[in-house]
Amino acid sequence: MSKGRILVVEDDFDISNMLRIYFTGQGYDVQVAPRGGDALMMTRKQLPQLIVLDIMLPDMNGFDVCRELRTTTRTSHIPIIFLTQRDERSDRIAGLELGADDYITKPFDIEELKLRVKNQIERAEREQSTDPASGLPSSLLIEEKLRRLIAENKAWTYVESKILHAEPFKEVYGFVAWNEVLRFTALLMGEVIDKHGTPDDFLGHPGNDTFILISYTEKNQDLENTLVERFNEEVKQHYSFIDRERGKIVHGDKEEALMTLATGAVSNRNQRYSDIREITELAAEVRRRGGTSEAGTIETAW
Repeated sequence: MSKGRILVVEDDFDISNMLRIYFTGQGYDVQVAPRGGDALMMTRKQLPQLIVLDIMLPDMNGFDVCRELRTTTRTSHIPIIFLTQRDERSDRIAGLELGADDYITKPFDIEELKLRVKNQIERAEREQSTDPASGLPSSLLIEEKLRRLIAENKAWTYVESKILHAEPFKEVYGFVAWNEVLRFTALLMGEVIDKHGTPDDFLGHPGNDTFILISYTEKNQDLENTLVERFNEEVKQHYSFIDRERGKIVHGDKEEALMTLATGAVSNRNQRYSDIREITELAAEVRRRGGTSEAGTIETAW
């Protein structure tokens, strides 16, 4: 199992290639972005669990990349380590003020960088700020977001999504395959937000088979429809050809349905909420009422 996803933002090919080879050998999934704009695009598509960020980039400096990541809701929680030739105190302070988690200068000791990467990823998981499988914000960050949500004046929609028939899949295919499904779901939800949502939308993974989405779009129904339709179709790629063809799992003397997605949504457009439990419990109830269909169901409380 991967130790985590790292995004290396570095325009020097020799350095980025060395880091990619080294950290891949250490058991991490590593992506490389040679430009700041590439890094922002790649981060939107799939959230890394840590970013190693050079300050001097050809299109924009690392400070601007860090600022963009920290002010975007979906990426604000990702640990960032600045990797740079600059060793001036003012640069260190500037990076830390923007919310960078660590700072290391070139030339660097690769063993030291390895420990800093390991410590930052483990700290995020220990503080329950990210789920290790999906890379999305987990319990603590979700709770913080919900508390802020109650005080917001703008219209929002809270969507709870639950993967149905997950247990038979885990029993037959194992937990490594299940972790791939979680990563796929996180990536899919990010893609749907990019198309139908807003930059301020929030994704979270409280754990197991449940995901949450908070969106400020007026096209929330399009967002939900697309999410359910795409999941129900694209999750089939995680099954064997035989299971896909027959549309079910045959395990011993049991037949089990393929995974589908059920969602339940609540909004503050016509109702005010004073407690985060009101939001989460009502969304779960809406999802349960509409989540019995094998084809996946959408139901919203307004």
